[in-house]
Amino acid sequence: MIFARKVWHVLVAVKDGLALLFLLLFFAVLFAALSSRPNPGAVRAGALLLKLDGAVVEEPQIFDPISRLMSSQAPTNEYRARDVVMALRSAAKDDRIKVVVLDLARFTGGGQVHMQEIGQALDLLRAAKKPVLAYATLYVDDALLLAAHSSEVWVDPMGGAFVAGPGGKHLYYGKLLERLKVDAHVFRVGTFKSAVEPYIRNDMSPEAREASGALYGSLFDAWKADVARARPKANIAMATADPAGWLKASGGDPAQAALAAGLVDKIGDPVTFGNRVAELAGKDPHSKLPGAFAHTGLRTWLAANQPKHPGKPIGVITIAGEIVDGKAGPGVAGGERIAQLLDEAQDQDLAALVVRVDSPGGSVYASEQIRGAINRIKAKNIPVVVSMANLAASGGYWVSTPASRIFAEPSTITGSIGVFAVIPSFERALGEWGVSTDGVRTTPLSGQPDVVGGLSPEISAILQANVENTYGKFLRLVGQARGKATQEVDAMAQGRVWDGGTARQKGLVDQFGGLDEALAYAAGAAKLAEGDWHPLFIGADADPYASLLERLMGDDDGEASGSAHDLAGLIALRQNATISQALAGAERLLGRTGAQAICLECPAAPVRPAAASENLGWLARIKSLMAQI
Repeated sequence: MIFARKVWHVLVAVKDGLALLFLLLFFAVLFAALSSRPNPGAVRAGALLLKLDGAVVEEPQIFDPISRLMSSQAPTNEYRARDVVMALRSAAKDDRIKVVVLDLARFTGGGQVHMQEIGQALDLLRAAKKPVLAYATLYVDDALLLAAHSSEVWVDPMGGAFVAGPGGKHLYYGKLLERLKVDAHVFRVGTFKSAVEPYIRNDMSPEAREASGALYGSLFDAWKADVARARPKANIAMATADPAGWLKASGGDPAQAALAAGLVDKIGDPVTFGNRVAELAGKDPHSKLPGAFAHTGLRTWLAANQPKHPGKPIGVITIAGEIVDGKAGPGVAGGERIAQLLDEAQDQDLAALVVRVDSPGGSVYASEQIRGAINRIKAKNIPVVVSMANLAASGGYWVSTPASRIFAEPSTITGSIGVFAVIPSFERALGEWGVSTDGVRTTPLSGQPDVVGGLSPEISAILQANVENTYGKFLRLVGQARGKATQEVDAMAQGRVWDGGTARQKGLVDQFGGLDEALAYAAGAAKLAEGDWHPLFIGADADPYASLLERLMGDDDGEASGSAHDLAGLIALRQNATISQALAGAERLLGRTGAQAICLECPAAPVRPAAASENLGWLARIKSLMAQI
C-alpha cells in the first residue's frame, strides 16, 4: 500500500511538472510571437525588401490556427495588392529608402490587373531616381511583368525566364460520366455559358472557343504592350515564336536564353546579387552573411507608414473570390458575411460606398444577398461606385449592378451574364448493380429531385424555368443599371466573357481606372474636396490568429515553404493545381449548390491555399467525394 502511494505521488508530480512545463512553453512562444510584431521604429536606411514569397491577391484569406499549427508546412503567404502598392508609393517619397528589391524567387503570381498596378508603382520609384532590382530563379508571366518595371533584372545561373501566355486546357468529364453511367442534368441559359460544358462534352464548344480566344488574345496583347513599354529591349517574339529553338540557340541554358532575349539584364547567384544591392543600399551591419545588405521588410515598412484618416469615411467593401452561400471568407465572398458587414457599416456615417470586386461569380442567392445589402445603403442616398479588379464576371457583375458608375481596367475580365444549374443522377449506374427505386407519390414533385432514381420531367421543367427566370432577372438588373433594353443586354450577354476594353465599348463599364479613381469619383459624388475624406476598408481588420501564425512560421521578409523555385517546381505546382481543378469540378457537380452564375473561362487564380472553410488536401477531398457518392 505504501509503495502504491509513493508511485501515485510520483505520477502526480510528473503530471504537474509536465503541465507547468507546457504552460511555460506556451507563454514563452506567445511572448516571442507578440514581441516580434512589426516595429515602426525598426525601419533602417537602405533597401525596401519586397520578398513576395507567395501570391498577390485582392483579399488574403484568414488561416485556421488549429489546422495550420497541425500542418507540416507553413502557410503560403498572401500579399494584399493595395499594401504592396502603398509601400512602393511611400518608399518613392522617403529618403531612407535608397533602392527597392523585388525577391521573386518564390513568387506564385497574381492577377494581371494587380501586376499592372504594382508595375505603375514601381515606375514612380524609377521616376524618383530610385533603382529597382529584381531577382528570381525562374521568371514566368506574372513575375516577368513586375520585373519589366525594374531597373535591373537578375536571374540565377540555374534558372531562366519563360513566357507562357494566358490560356490552357480545361478538364472535360463527359465521356467519364457516360462510362460511369452518371447523368449530369444541365439547366442553363446562354450560348456562351460554358461552365457546364465539362459535364456534358468531351471538348470545348465552338462558341466557348470563340469567346476564350478573343478574351485571352486581348489579355496577352495587353501583357505584351505593358512589357514593351516598360522594357523596350525585351524581345517577346524571340521567346514565344519558337521557345525550343530559342533555348537551343543558347546551348540549352535558360538563363543565357533569357539574357539573349532581353528579358533579364544580369546572371548571378544570390550572393552576387546581394553584393550589388549592398553597393546601393549599404551592407547590413547586423549580419556577417555573404551578400547581406541593409534593408527593411514589407511588414515593418507598412507598420511605419500607416495612412492618416482625415475627414469623412468612404466605405470600401471587398468582394473577392468565389461568391458562396454563408459566412465564408475573407478570400472567399460569403454572401451572408458581406451582407452583414454592409448592414453594420450603415452606422459608420459613410459619405459614399465603393464596391471593390475581384470575383468570377458563384451562387446566385449569395450574389443577390450582397446586391440587396448594397441597395439598402444606396437607399440612404449614399453614392455607390464599383471598382473592378482582375475579375467581375457572372455573379461578380450581378453585385455590380447597383452602382452609378463602374470602373475597370482594360485587362479586367467581366460579363459572363448567364445562369446555370447542374444536378447529377445515378439511376443507370445503380441499375448496373441491380439497385432500383420504387415508392408512392402524392404529387408529381414527391421525392424530387431524385438523384438515385432520376429526375422526373416535371422537376426538370421546373428547374429549367427557374434558371430562365433568374437569367431574365439578371438581364433586367443589367438593363436598368446600364440604361439598356432587355433585348439589347441579351444580345451581348448569353454568358459571354469580355475584356475590360470591349466591355466599355458595349456599355457594361463606364470608365477605365483603378480603386484610386473610383474613390475620387465617389468623393466627388458625395461633394467632398480632396483632404476631406479617407477610405474605410470595411471588414479589413487584421486577424490576431493569422498574425500570430505569421510570426511563428515566418519572418519579416516573408519566408515560407512549399513554393515553386525552379521550372521543375513550377511544373509540380501546376500538376497539383490540375488535380485541384479536377476535384473542384467534381465538387461543383456533386456539391449542394443552387443556381450558379460563375465564369469558367476566367483565368485561374494564383496558387493559394484552400480557404479556411475548405481546408482539405486533395486526398481528403477524394475521401469526401466518395462519402457523398
